[in-house]
Amino acid sequence: MRNHFPLDNIVKNISRLVLVAIVSTCFFLANDILLPQAANAYPFWAQETAPMTPREATGRIVCANCHLASKPAEVEIPQAVLPDTVFEAVVKIPYDHSQQQVLGDGSKGGLNVGAVLMLPDGFQIAPDDRIPEEMKEKIGGVYYQSYREGKENWVLVGPMPGDQYEEIIFPVLSPDPAKDPNIHFGKYSVHLGANRGRGQVYPTGQLSNNNAFKASVAGVITDITEEEAGGHLVTITTAEGETNTVKIPAGPELIVSNGQEVGAGEFLTNDPNVGGFGQKDTEVVLQSPARIAWLLVFIAGIMLAQILLVLKKKQIEKVQEAGMYF
Repeated sequence: MRNHFPLDNIVKNISRLVLVAIVSTCFFLANDILLPQAANAYPFWAQETAPMTPREATGRIVCANCHLASKPAEVEIPQAVLPDTVFEAVVKIPYDHSQQQVLGDGSKGGLNVGAVLMLPDGFQIAPDDRIPEEMKEKIGGVYYQSYREGKENWVLVGPMPGDQYEEIIFPVLSPDPAKDPNIHFGKYSVHLGANRGRGQVYPTGQLSNNNAFKASVAGVITDITEEEAGGHLVTITTAEGETNTVKIPAGPELIVSNGQEVGAGEFLTNDPNVGGFGQKDTEVVLQSPARIAWLLVFIAGIMLAQILLVLKKKQIEKVQEAGMYF
């Protein structure tokens, strides 16, 4: 009689692996749904508030809707580029690396960075086989994604560790008007939006714990209760005897005490935000090689004419010195 135990064991092991995989997947999905704070205001959240374009009619990048603090941002690109060439767009997101931000659970951690780069129509992130090896080393492990389908020139990156990616390299491929009749030589605008740290507002309009919380009414603080999950409940009693409770999530530190009198709008906590958002506008010229060649010919012609003029002038001076007048 043939022994079926080895086959039964293999089937049981496979069943266990499948079950573990299903449970793990369900756990991570549930964790993302129930605890979304860890992904506050990452660049791709801009797609939630403005799915069609990251740049409003006023010129403001939508990341500013969630990142309320203003911080500097820089982008460096060549003044002019030739068609069908790969060049670097260098985005710089400076900040103080000694600072830590408040995370979703109230603990402290390093700042993340992210950016949205709006390139002109026809420009896009270069394919892997077009990027030089030297440029690949600079890029590192950056992952690029388009802001929305059909707009490969609107590029998102992040969130990424700020300590490693304070400077982000975008390998950009310029278009070729000879291949695309919709592309023309000339000057084009480039727009950058870059953030560091978590935002203060969710796309839903709800405040994150990366805020300074204020008293909703004027009165006296009659009770401060610490919650098990972190954070506090601050009860304020008005002069009329009415009570108002302000819920403060884990993260911000209380700067008031029981029995203290506060005014409406007065801060109850410190401001834990150390990040912010910045944007920068610049330009790039898609230059025609033929125009450059004709420009060089024109310059050479001017130089030759100048040389011939000087030689003719010298010849006339020599004739005059010899007293040879005609």
